Amino acid sequence: MDNNILFAFVLTLLAGLSTGIGSAIAFFAKRTNTKFLSVSLGFSAGVMIYVSFVEILPQAFELVNQAGTEKNDLFVVISFFVGIAFIYLIDILIPSAENPHEMHRIEEMSETKVVNNDLKRTGILIALAIGIHNFPEGIATFASAVVTPEIGIPIAIAIAIHNIPEGIAVSVPIYYATGSRSKAFWLSFLSGMSEPLGALLGFLVIMQFLNNYSLGLLMAAVAGIMVFISVDELLPGAEKYGHHHYSVTGFVAGMAVMAISLLLF
Repeated sequence: MDNNILFAFVLTLLAGLSTGIGSAIAFFAKRTNTKFLSVSLGFSAGVMIYVSFVEILPQAFELVNQAGTEKNDLFVVISFFVGIAFIYLIDILIPSAENPHEMHRIEEMSETKVVNNDLKRTGILIALAIGIHNFPEGIATFASAVVTPEIGIPIAIAIAIHNIPEGIAVSVPIYYATGSRSKAFWLSFLSGMSEPLGALLGFLVIMQFLNNYSLGLLMAAVAGIMVFISVDELLPGAEKYGHHHYSVTGFVAGMAVMAISLLLF
């Protein structure tokens, strides 16, 4: 378990740092590769949805049923929807103007006219929104890797891929608020660090209530979080970039890769 915890922290850190890749793309690139982003977002959604329903939820049922208490299946289902409700609540509490999951394009960095009113307040709100949104993703990545490391790897990869366009989406509004490309880069890069903080919370929860029952309920909530991320952020984001068939192809490919990896390992 100790080795799994360290491994889970490393995976979550790497997934969080990938936001910096999107920031670098926004900083150096001239145009948005919308086809790549559509495929990538669809791929991540396919991985997350497939592993949630095929592996994580069944594992949650198994862990909780091993505890031998009554109404196990009901509590697993409730935990699944609690995970959805948790991240949905976070999403609706963040105004769309400061929501880092609103998709943007690199071209907006040059198209946007910088607004000089209340820049500091706007920048703080954006940074806070980034951290709040990424926090549950850190919990999901960490918890998955602790319980089953071979599942944690593809989930971390999917989160990392999803963080690349998020880094772009974060950089644009921060640039709009501050007028500085360097601030847009570093703030969006650092925003990924809220995912390791989420992992730290997951670590404290897991170590405090370390038994099959609590792990099973946590895994069910993680599945709910990942399903919501997929249907609320990744698939709509892929569609918004304007390449429907690319996003669908990426989605199917993500499921296929996840299915093959589970069969092999």
